[in-house]
Amino acid sequence: MRPVLTFIAFEQEEEEEEEEEEEKEEEKEEEKEEEEQEEEQEEEEEEEQEEEQEEEEEGRKEKSLKNTE
Repeated sequence: MRPVLTFIAFEQEEEEEEEEEEEKEEEKEEEKEEEEQEEEQEEEEEEEQEEEQEEEEEGRKEKSLKNTE
């Protein structure tokens, strides 16, 4: 009877280890997705800032042209 119980305990331990591995992999995937989203957001913010700067520069150029006229 003991070998059967030992085998069952071994099987349960293996299953628990597999579940832990799966959880770790899922966490890694989630972290990776979060990092990608953060990078995308940062890129979008940088693009918006660049566009705002370009618009400000164009506005200054237009003002200086009007002042010279």
